[in-house]
Amino acid sequence: MVLVSSLLHTEVPEKVCIQLSHLNETVTLSAVLEYGKENRSLLEDLVADKDTFHCSLFTVRGSWQDPTMAFLSVRVRGPTQEFKKRKTVLVKNAQSLVFVQTDKPIYKPGQTVRFRVVSVDEDFHPLNEMDTKRNRIAQWRDVQLQGGFGQFSFPLSSEPSQGQYKVVVQKESGNKKEHPFSVEEFVLPKFEVLVKMPKKITILDEELAVSVCGIYTYGKPVPGTVTLRVCRRFSQVQNHCYGKESEAVCEEFSQQADSQGCISPVIKTKLFQLKRQGFLMNIEAEATIREEGTGLELVGIANCEVTNTLSKITFEKVDSHFRRGLPFFGQVRLVDGKDAPIPNAPVQVSVDMTHYLSNHSTDEQGLMQFSIDTSNFTTAPISVTVKYKDSPNCYNYQWVMGTHERATHTAKHIYSPSQSYIRLEPIADTLACGHQQDIRIHYILNGQALGELKELLFYYVITAKGGIVRMGTHTLPLESGEGKGSFSISLLVGPDIAPVMRFLIYSILPEGELVADSEKFNIENCFSNKVELQFSLAEALPGSEARLRVTASPQSLCALRGLDQSVLLLKTEAELSPSSVYDLLPVKDLERWPQSVENSDEGRGDCVELSPVVINGVTYMPLESPDEEDVYSFLKVTGWSVTTCSMALGSAGMVAMGGISPRYTMLDSGVEFSTVIETVRKHFPETWIWELVPVGASGKEEVAVTIPDTITEWKVGAFCLSATTGLGLAPTASLRTFQPFFLELTLPYSVVRGEGFSLKATVFSYLPGCIRVSVQLGASPDFLAVPTEKDAGSHCICGNGRHTVSWVVTPSSLGEVTFSVSAESMQSPELCGNKVAEVPKTGRKDTVIRTLLVELMGTGRNGWVLGEAYGNWCKLGETCVLSAVRSPGDILGSALQNLQNLLQMPYGCGEQNMVLFAPNIYVLNYLNETQQLTPSIRAQAIGYLSSGYQRQLNYKHQDGSYSTFGERYGNSQGNTWLTAFVLKALAQARAHIFVDEKHISSALLWLSQKQKDNGCFQSSGYLLNNAIKGGVEDEVTLSAYITTALLEMPLPTTHPVVRNALFCLETAWKAMTGTPDSHVYTKALLAYTFALAGNEVQRKEVLQALDRDAVRQGDNPHWADSVYWQRSGQGRAPSAEVEMTAYVLLARLTAQPAPSQEDLSEAALIIRWIAKQQNAHGGFSSTQDTVVALHALARYGAATFTREGKAAVTVRSTGTFSKEFHVEDDNRLLVQQVALAEVPGEYRATVTGSGCVYLQTCLRYNVLPGKAEAPFSLRVQTLPKSCEVVSVPRVFQILINVSYTGHRLASNMVIVDVKMVSGFIPVKSSVRKLQDHPQIPRTELSTNHILIYLEKVTNETLSFSFSVEQDIPVQNLQPASVRVYDYYETDEFTVEEYSAPCSLGKSSNSPLNPTAPGLGLQSRARVGVQRQGCLRLP
Repeated sequence: MVLVSSLLHTEVPEKVCIQLSHLNETVTLSAVLEYGKENRSLLEDLVADKDTFHCSLFTVRGSWQDPTMAFLSVRVRGPTQEFKKRKTVLVKNAQSLVFVQTDKPIYKPGQTVRFRVVSVDEDFHPLNEMDTKRNRIAQWRDVQLQGGFGQFSFPLSSEPSQGQYKVVVQKESGNKKEHPFSVEEFVLPKFEVLVKMPKKITILDEELAVSVCGIYTYGKPVPGTVTLRVCRRFSQVQNHCYGKESEAVCEEFSQQADSQGCISPVIKTKLFQLKRQGFLMNIEAEATIREEGTGLELVGIANCEVTNTLSKITFEKVDSHFRRGLPFFGQVRLVDGKDAPIPNAPVQVSVDMTHYLSNHSTDEQGLMQFSIDTSNFTTAPISVTVKYKDSPNCYNYQWVMGTHERATHTAKHIYSPSQSYIRLEPIADTLACGHQQDIRIHYILNGQALGELKELLFYYVITAKGGIVRMGTHTLPLESGEGKGSFSISLLVGPDIAPVMRFLIYSILPEGELVADSEKFNIENCFSNKVELQFSLAEALPGSEARLRVTASPQSLCALRGLDQSVLLLKTEAELSPSSVYDLLPVKDLERWPQSVENSDEGRGDCVELSPVVINGVTYMPLESPDEEDVYSFLKVTGWSVTTCSMALGSAGMVAMGGISPRYTMLDSGVEFSTVIETVRKHFPETWIWELVPVGASGKEEVAVTIPDTITEWKVGAFCLSATTGLGLAPTASLRTFQPFFLELTLPYSVVRGEGFSLKATVFSYLPGCIRVSVQLGASPDFLAVPTEKDAGSHCICGNGRHTVSWVVTPSSLGEVTFSVSAESMQSPELCGNKVAEVPKTGRKDTVIRTLLVELMGTGRNGWVLGEAYGNWCKLGETCVLSAVRSPGDILGSALQNLQNLLQMPYGCGEQNMVLFAPNIYVLNYLNETQQLTPSIRAQAIGYLSSGYQRQLNYKHQDGSYSTFGERYGNSQGNTWLTAFVLKALAQARAHIFVDEKHISSALLWLSQKQKDNGCFQSSGYLLNNAIKGGVEDEVTLSAYITTALLEMPLPTTHPVVRNALFCLETAWKAMTGTPDSHVYTKALLAYTFALAGNEVQRKEVLQALDRDAVRQGDNPHWADSVYWQRSGQGRAPSAEVEMTAYVLLARLTAQPAPSQEDLSEAALIIRWIAKQQNAHGGFSSTQDTVVALHALARYGAATFTREGKAAVTVRSTGTFSKEFHVEDDNRLLVQQVALAEVPGEYRATVTGSGCVYLQTCLRYNVLPGKAEAPFSLRVQTLPKSCEVVSVPRVFQILINVSYTGHRLASNMVIVDVKMVSGFIPVKSSVRKLQDHPQIPRTELSTNHILIYLEKVTNETLSFSFSVEQDIPVQNLQPASVRVYDYYETDEFTVEEYSAPCSLGKSSNSPLNPTAPGLGLQSRARVGVQRQGCLRLP
């Protein structure tokens, strides 16, 4: 007999076993595996002259086409006989097992995703293979895994698409493994609502017990009110007219939780009519717990199945076949309808077609074992039925009837010519690793078939994971006559035979008959590498030190992960476990041959002569019966392929080939009282531990860890990899962070100076006795605090109690104000009631530090931020001026300091996001070219690029185009202008970050489909900046912009799309020549386009025309349309003027092959004007002008860069102020600045030395808005208008009416910025509902502001409203402001104030608010004087 797996894997050791029995001459055996054009000898001329049982290893080399058929040829040759046989096997390439672990299952926008990729073989040993991780936002190529795994990370953008993400690992074979994680806005739950009810009840149950408990994450009960609703739904809603009553029958009640945080009602089921039809067969329970003190509500649910099954019998283990003469064994379990065991119950066993009937009784576990004597059974198959009770024979369509389920099993007979059998006794339980297990074998052997044998040799082979793993023999002594009895074989259960073991035992009788049996045993999922985690403490104080012991095989590398239990409550995950790892195995069990091997099976072949056999005077005819199976067919079903040359599956020198086949289970692709121990809590991570820990030769390692400040339970897991013992997983270790008492503070996010609020500090105690606690608020000059309780030095808190201390706080400073509150346990002889106050041994003092934002009344959104930068604030009611001077040594110095804050504006649409994205490319290219790029700047810029890339994909359409708000906001058309902008930026970003090529190719394809026959591009989509619409809606200007983007990618001028586009532009320019009214914006774009294309003739022609259009202020030219130039005295130049001028500058600097001296001289003059338009953050007025101008500045800086020169800038006032800046090569990227102390005042700047210095002064001021004419009409109202009660309502509506009154027909995109009244927060559902308005494509919630995007505003009034609700009460409420401004022309704005209903009069009479109602201070930032000096001094 030759046994080998019928499924072989390449590059993996396989095993072949050979047995020769009852030899009467010396034979030579050889086995050859034929695959492709190769032959591999498995056995070569093995000589045997006596019984032989031999196993050897072999390996199939190379990479095959997967899968491939191969042939196993066996030849046995002796002096008088020879046998040849060829058998089909299947060969597949071995697959590594890969899994991914993220540091948590759910992330917030802006967080970093950390993950591990692990690769092991089928024996769970590490593989250092090359893997590729890719997804749509990040990619790592050709990653070399070290020690079997690698760690990676990537940041999420601040505004990613929320929902399900996947880490995709692609192996060398091309197979992929996916691991999901979620990105959502979430707040970790403080506590869990546990609803418990029976999983099942029967239709006969009269009561239903429900338990609802609120448990904090640190294990203590939640005090509060529990509302419970228990319902049984109708199977069909009867009538919607009757509302919820027609949906379900419900019982609802509410009560206070007990001291354990629970309620445990018992509900009568009569209400739910369990026996009636027309209902769903389940009962739902939903419980809400409202936390005492905070009002926080969380919900828990549970379901209970209603079943009409009153009892059920199932087979726990039973013989698959029966063998006449051997007992037929079985075990059943009897349970009731709720799956609870029924003990000591009568059970009846019967066998049909026979007269067998027996009565039994279940044990205490509801189990009953039976054995059936099969000696007199003459029919096959047999059907064994076990029953408890008969079901009632009744039926009515209106009623549900109870049933008693019986168990039935059909068993075929095993055919044996000699009626000799062996039988393996099944084991129902899963076998535990590390224990000895006896496998019992029953046998009945015909004496005539045994002949004169004194002993019989049994062979056993054990297979697991698709291959032979163990083998052995057992010698059975024989007495005279028939042999009948049993024996055992003892096995040590280990990982090598997990997760499913197939045990084959067989023997060959003297006449060549094969008797055999095979049985499947379930094995515990276990590993050779035994890993354990143990903390030095089970419970510890927040912020304290602890030690974590890691135990594993010596020289293992262990990966640790520790998570806040709250994360797992919020988002469950398929945690790494033994079962999840074993599920990766491609072959787990020997179920059946592969289909291709099955189809090629030749059966017994033609070597058996089907002739009658006479035994004991009885003639047996060779008939095939469907009700009987011989050993061949029986073993074939269990995964073995057997070939024989005798009437009984065996003869001297016979060869049998066993087939091993899998069922494929694929997974789609962790004090002394004299010392006051104080806890200051400020570190609250969601993932605590994410480390790699090497374990040395001892197999043990201790890791020192600092426990976070979160009061919760931490769940820590680990897996380890060893070169010798492979993978190991540790059971989860828990550490509870807890202290005897702790503080929680309640305060609003922000207030306006002059308002007051109640700062509440709640002390929670979970000590069994009483403690006396002193609660103190740290003194500060930034606020005035008055305690609400007089002369309250300390407070008593007894077992599981709480106490709240309050102060009325009035802030006096602006900006972030810090509050530090401490609670300390006091030693005091004073009694708490009649009890002595205890002092805890640890955690005697808890300190919580929180900050509050204090703002100016009526300020703009960023007023306080600007003030914070300079450390000075102005009093309300007077003009406030903050001035500073800064000196960046590099032309891009200011922008480098503020790459993510170039504009103090929202970035909520597809175009605005590009100002966060594109400038980083120009900065990186510039610093690379000038050799100034530092690792820190590079890391920062690449981080911003990655985030911007992720955000931009939110605005992508399925056809590859991009639009302002993307498809999710109902915009069905892509925008040609924006798509070209994004295409250019993504193509240029490829040099720095991963960009999926499909995004570039799909955008280019979409744009090419918009190209007309004349080479120009057709406009698509809506542009929100109408300052450049005159050009963009003109196909020439649009075509020039798109062509510029394609050339900047860069695409060559020979590319068909570019070539045709240039033809369009050249034709258009010829038509425009001599036309004085041609659009200046169009000419500026054409000049840059021709420069990029290398068309010097036409570049110069366009530049000459532009020189005639230039607006000159002194020697500094710029370009503008007349409508904007007429009002250019209003602050900085409009966005479109900056953009046009920057395009002219780029046209000068892009001359081929290099800019001439004339170009550089003109560029220097243009740079002076552009630099004057730059804001204090390094950006400009709006989005597109910032992108284009920074591109031009970077090009100019690179063209004129030199490392030579040093300069000193001295700034002096007419008074005593003096400051000197030094600019040289090693600090040229540093922005040096100083606040000017004397404002108003006169200052003079002096520059000495040589080099190029940029000097900028920034003036920030607050003014009382007057009655000047504004370009917007804004009216803000609140509802309810009347005050029926004295106090401010908890919820009110804000109604906004806005229209455009400026000089244009309509505005550009408009932002409505609504600041919340202190202590109030928006009702999110009402804000989201605004997006149903056709003119409101997007809304954003930004801390204490609501941002509402309007596509445009005309002279027709646009009205909308939303609701706000009180979060925390604030006294002396001040008005809040609503600011409406044009996104692209930010000088066009208006501000209006509103007050919470019933709060007017209180705030206006405050001495801190001298302004009249309806007026407030508007905070504005303006660049006052900007100077640039390029000096060469001797």
